[in-house]
Amino acid sequence: MNRLWIVSALLVTAPALWLFGPTQADVPALPRHQEWLADARQLPDPATATPGQISTWFAGLPPAHADELTRQYPEVIGNLDGVPVSRRYAANHDPARPGRQILALDRRGDGLAAEVIGDLATANRVAILVPGVATELANFDTGLGGVRHRAPAWQARQLHDQARALAPGTPVAVIAWLGYDTPDGVRREALREDRAATGALALERFVAGLVQDRPERQITVIGHSYGSIVAARAASRLGPQVTDIVAIGSPGMGVPDRASLNTSARVWAGSAPDDWIRRIPGVRIFGIGHGRSPIDPDFGALPLPCADTVGHDGYYQPGTSSLRAMAEITLGRGAA
Repeated sequence: MNRLWIVSALLVTAPALWLFGPTQADVPALPRHQEWLADARQLPDPATATPGQISTWFAGLPPAHADELTRQYPEVIGNLDGVPVSRRYAANHDPARPGRQILALDRRGDGLAAEVIGDLATANRVAILVPGVATELANFDTGLGGVRHRAPAWQARQLHDQARALAPGTPVAVIAWLGYDTPDGVRREALREDRAATGALALERFVAGLVQDRPERQITVIGHSYGSIVAARAASRLGPQVTDIVAIGSPGMGVPDRASLNTSARVWAGSAPDDWIRRIPGVRIFGIGHGRSPIDPDFGALPLPCADTVGHDGYYQPGTSSLRAMAEITLGRGAA
């Protein structure tokens, strides 16, 4: 009888633990991490060294030594926050993508990538685009399902073009940042925030690396759909250089209101009138769901105009008020 009770209890609790268990956050090791650590030159551990420590260490390397490390460990150097941008571009050079500025590239699993549009060396205004569910390296350029306007690389170009059109003389850069393993679909992983928690840790390090040599740089983080939860989880630790956080097509940001984000950044939220995300209940129970929608007036976010935006993936379409507003915000203005 006791054995039967134990089996019955396991049958009930195992699915519950799978669905409602504690949120886990752990940034995966960089490619060739162990090989790098085993190097006799006692190289810094990418898992524990801060971007600031990496920056200081790299600045002290003789140029020949830096060149040698880049040739020997391009997968590490190209993804190591704190390494100079130009060095990461060189490490991530891909003959299949000539002329592109790839700031991160990891081909393992679903893959990770970050591409810069604009001149990051001179840009004092930077936008980071954080994508959502089912975005992976295979559709980074082409878009989920082959739909171009779903592609992070395409979206970044639209935002950069719009910002340059509004302020031709302002140095601005836009980064398409696929720096975390997104949920594979609208299933368990999308209902929970484990992937967002891991993504937030990676986003924090990425932002810290961007401001090592330019502490005066001002950054806007734009999270689309599940990406808005990544931005929310990171918000309190992103630093004062992040002046704005924008949530578009958000299912909720995992908190009841804007104040709970614990950030000095302006927080904006917008959703297309026909975005299916609006039908998701604004609840959060035992870690399932993402809470109140940030477009709810009671959340307290600033409204992002989206009246002429169509669908869940139309926010970067040229000519839309949402694209113009995000460009204005990136430039340090309002969302008029």
